[in-house]
Parts: sequence; structure tokens; C-alpha cells
Amino acid sequence: MRIAVSGSIATDHLMTFPGRFADQLVADQLHTVSLSFLVDNLDVRRGGVGANIAFGMGQLGTSPILVGAAGSDFDEYRAWLDRHGVDTASVRISEVLHTARFVCTTDADHNQIGSFYTGAMSEARLIELKAVADRVGGLDLVLIGADDPEGMLRHTEECRTRSIPFAADFSQQIARMNGDEIRLLLDGATYLFSNEYEKGLIESKTGWSDAEILSRVGHRVTTLGARGVRIESVGGDPVEVGVPEETAKVDPTGVGDAFRAGFLSGLAWGVSHERAAQVGCMLATLVIETKGTQEYQLRRSHFLDRFTKAYGHDAAAEVQGHLA
Repeated sequence: MRIAVSGSIATDHLMTFPGRFADQLVADQLHTVSLSFLVDNLDVRRGGVGANIAFGMGQLGTSPILVGAAGSDFDEYRAWLDRHGVDTASVRISEVLHTARFVCTTDADHNQIGSFYTGAMSEARLIELKAVADRVGGLDLVLIGADDPEGMLRHTEECRTRSIPFAADFSQQIARMNGDEIRLLLDGATYLFSNEYEKGLIESKTGWSDAEILSRVGHRVTTLGARGVRIESVGGDPVEVGVPEETAKVDPTGVGDAFRAGFLSGLAWGVSHERAAQVGCMLATLVIETKGTQEYQLRRSHFLDRFTKAYGHDAAAEVQGHLA
């Protein structure tokens, strides 16, 4: 099963200021702020929802095709993804813009000042999925993740026009989209991904009920935080899957991306939705135990041991042969 993952490609530049921002602000001079903070450290992490999901799928051996836009500074990031099983040949490289970048400083009180530079991400709208499909011999599913909003709309339209099954996954872009755009992005999707809060926001913005939205998609996958995930299908009974026990809760960033990577890998393997969701929850658990979205290691025996403990021997036997 050939799965393309479209979505943002970015790097995070995270800094720590040992003092308090509040101590540097003068109440009657806030209209003309000019501040510079001497920070203690700089942590540069690979990120972007498209790259995060593709990385997880690559770790599981399902050879995802990453579709997105980056800058000429993408070479090192590309080498990292290639080495971890991701097909990056369809990433568009901008001739004038840098790869998207999030720059954030956190103070001693955990307040943050950040900026997001979209950069080359804006060129995702110029990517033709037909060229991607022709290169790899066809696409069985396209995940349309958070990216340049015009790019998301264009990919969705092209999937409909070319009868390519697609999964809608608005993620953080849902906040800036209106009801008409959301209706266009989800109508006819094979899968609709969201968390519990986004589920309510989708219903509020579209004006469609839960039942009406389900009737317009094949399957609705809703992550429930610590309670796991619920999968609803047209004409079928809901499936709920819990999460494995965590050894530590280090960093929740990228947990949703990891779940999607595991779930999509399960679809590529041809296992049931329940089993795919269990793989997703196991991968998400590994991410929450690690600082960074792509810093976890997937060791086959360790993964299977914990998967067996969480979901039983029969479940583990079904996925064992697929693991890279």
C-alpha cells in the first residue's frame, strides 16, 4: 500500500532564558518594547507534522512518501529522513525561501515568546500529486495534514478529481479555517483525524452534526488523550483502544503525529482498525517518553514486548511479522 504524507516540514529552534520576561517589561513603555535576552542554551529539533508522521512510518518499515516544501537548507534533514526509511524525492525545494522555522524562547516561569516563519511551506500549493503518483506507480492513500492552507485545499481537490483516497487531518490549521474550507477538506475523505477538542470545533464551524460528518467520511478517528482513541465507521460499531502504560511523561509534542504514523502503518500492513490503532498508541507512548518528536528509537523486541503487555499475545502475533 503506497501512502503519501503531505504536511509541514519545519525545524524548531528552542532557547531558555534563566530570568523572567515580566522583570524586563516596563509598564509605561510597552508601546515601544526593545528587548534582547541572553539565553543559556539552544536546542534545534527536526519537526513539522508531515515529516514527523513520515519519520514514524519509516521507523515501522512502511516506506512513506513525504510530500511538502522545504528550502535549500533541507539537505541535512533530508539525509536524516532518507536514512530512516522516508521517500523524500517528492519534497519541493524552494529556490528563494528557507525551510519553515519555529523560534521560541522560554523563561523561568515557562512563559514563551515565539515566532513561526512559514518560509518554503507556502510553496506546497505548487505540488501536483499526479507527478508524485506517476513517480511511484500510483497512490493508495494521501494523508492531507497541516500545511499551507491553499496547498491543503489543492491536494484535497486533486484527490477528488483523480479518485485518490485521502485522509483529512487539519490539526493546528483548523483554528484559522472557516466552515466552508473545513467542509471542503473533509467531504468524501476516507479517514478524518482529529483530537477530541478539534472534533467539537469541526462540528461548530461546519454546522454539521457528529452523525452528518460521519456520513460524509468513511471513518472518523478521534484521539482522546490519556483515554486512547475512538474509531467510528459508517455502518459499523465504534472501536475504542486504550493506551499502553508510560514509563515517564517527558514531552507531549508530536504524540498525535506518532499515533497517525502507527495507524497509517497498520493500514499499509492490512490489519484491522483496532490493531492499527494499537500500533499508533504504542508509537505515541514511545514519543511521550522522549524529548523531541523524532528522537525516539524503535527497537523491534522492545516494541513487541510492550505491545504484548498492553494488548495481548494475539494482537502482538498479528503485527510481529510486519515490523521492520
